[in-house]
Amino acid sequence: MNARRPAAGPRAAVGFLTVLGGAAPLGPAALAWFGVVGALLGAAVGGARWGLDGATGPLLAAALAVGLDLALTGLLHVDGLADTADGLLPPLPRDRRLEVMRRPDVGAFGVAVIVGVLLVRWSAFASLAPTTTTIAGVAAVWAATRAAMVAVLLNRPHARPDGGLPARFGTARRGATLVAGAVPVVLCATLGGVGGVAAVAAALLTAVLVVAGAQRKIGGYTGDVLGALGVLGETAGLVALVVWQRVG
Repeated sequence: MNARRPAAGPRAAVGFLTVLGGAAPLGPAALAWFGVVGALLGAAVGGARWGLDGATGPLLAAALAVGLDLALTGLLHVDGLADTADGLLPPLPRDRRLEVMRRPDVGAFGVAVIVGVLLVRWSAFASLAPTTTTIAGVAAVWAATRAAMVAVLLNRPHARPDGGLPARFGTARRGATLVAGAVPVVLCATLGGVGGVAAVAAALLTAVLVVAGAQRKIGGYTGDVLGALGVLGETAGLVALVVWQRVG
């Protein structure tokens, strides 16, 4: 039994953040692996964009990269973005916002935001140079958004009285968990050069803005807000990476 414990954290992180690995019991050890899983996802998506470019051209390669990301994550974060848009963008009282975010259907705000974000992501991937430095930059951004999710989960109040995600993950060692999440971000950003650092900065700034907006409107975060943080942070990071490659 003890021999299996070291693998519990990685397996739970993979199972929670992707469609791979199956359902594993969640616990505090999983949080330390969010950044690593994010980096691997980003490397896979960026690698697909790079690897397919010669065979398909940049437009189709970008579409397939976006599709791969959606497939690997099971649309988990995109669903959170849609629910967050429906809950936070309309003029509603706080309790009504939380109620809307729990509903399974998607409203006009959610549809509009998802379509817009996916178009930006596709355009950004199509505009990126197919290089190994780009892959590292994408991996850094994906790692940074997952590390940001953990930072929010450990440091910000949950908006619902039932405890939500914190109750599912239990009590983690805050300092060690945050450092573990930061390591893959720093490594990948370093490999991605100045563009990778700029992309990570854009992703983290976007994450801060999303959480601040949720704090103001619903008094904290929810799992949907973390999903929105991830997708919007990734998108901002991709745009920053494109801009840097164009003008940097």
